Amino acid sequence: MLKKYSFFLFLFFSFLSTYSQNDSLQVRILKGQIIDSDNKKPLSASHILNLNSVTGTITNDQGFFELTAKANDTVMVSYLGYSSIKIKVTNDLLKGNELLIALYEKSEEVKEIIIKSSKLIGVLEVDVKLVPKDKFTRIKINGIRQTYELARPKASDFSTPIAALFKPVDFLYKLFGKKPKQLRKLQKIKKEDNLRKIMAGKFDREVMMEYLEMDRNDLMKLISDCNYSDYFLKNASDLQLIEAVLDCYEVYKALKMGKIERSRLPQKKKN
Repeated sequence: MLKKYSFFLFLFFSFLSTYSQNDSLQVRILKGQIIDSDNKKPLSASHILNLNSVTGTITNDQGFFELTAKANDTVMVSYLGYSSIKIKVTNDLLKGNELLIALYEKSEEVKEIIIKSSKLIGVLEVDVKLVPKDKFTRIKINGIRQTYELARPKASDFSTPIAALFKPVDFLYKLFGKKPKQLRKLQKIKKEDNLRKIMAGKFDREVMMEYLEMDRNDLMKLISDCNYSDYFLKNASDLQLIEAVLDCYEVYKALKMGKIERSRLPQKKKN
């Protein structure tokens, strides 16, 4: 009798575990509003991109949006002239609660920094704890105090002895070989009209840095290594850079496979 009872308990908890896993993987609608952190005005035409599923949308005139997502997805929110932010999607965010996301305007120039009520003693380990922290973009669910935010990725280090063995374009070739999903995500952005529209209006390079696992400097080195001019680097939209990187990858892959000769590679593009 005891064995039979234990068996039913095992089946019951196995069912609960399976149900919980399936529920967390269910695709739902993430809803929210993007506002200015200072004046609380809605930011219309903000870009919201699910980095996992590579789906995106733009906020309406009132700053509201809806985007399909599931638990553990990462969503990037950006607006021209404002600091972008990445959100880790949890089950709490997918229960119908409306997100309120406040973005901070980027400072064009820092003329003076004043530290008040901080007595520094000259010891770095101590002083760093005394300096006040800057305000940071936060995300909240209306009625819930908890916040959600992801840290930015660390910069790739091409200055190490191992990394110095290959150029950025070699790194790109190896990255796409090991992580073909990253390649497919960029190809999807290039192909689908709504994603192309979003990326054509972006100039912050952050989506590319995320997918290519590079910091801004390494990304610029990569584009330069692909024979694009400085003028192109400074003025191209994110969509144009994605197309440039994918074209560069295809040429380099063909070169590695011996399908084209190095002498037939395109010359460095001018202004």
